[in-house]
Amino acid sequence: MPKQSAPRELADIAPKLVEVTDEVLFADVWERPGLSPRDRSLVTVSVLAALYRGEQLGYHLGVALDNGLSTEELSEAITHLAFYAGWPNAMTAITRLKQITDARDA
Repeated sequence: MPKQSAPRELADIAPKLVEVTDEVLFADVWERPGLSPRDRSLVTVSVLAALYRGEQLGYHLGVALDNGLSTEELSEAITHLAFYAGWPNAMTAITRLKQITDARDA
């Protein structure tokens, strides 16, 4: 999988945010040995879905698939969190997962 990075177009307006995203979040936190990238993706997708953070969710669903999670595993996680994070959050997340998997299958 390619190394994760903040969108380069944001560097013009928020260079420090891009820098700490790349150097702290992606180069340090995501690389720590305590969890695999697959497990980090599962946690990240779950939190983004639970907090209704749709703008970031699509990107991280793609990363999760690239990190070895299957569509079925992501679907099961989203179904599970519907009861803890709310039905609308889960429906939004599952709709986004379907869009991503459909696009990858095309």
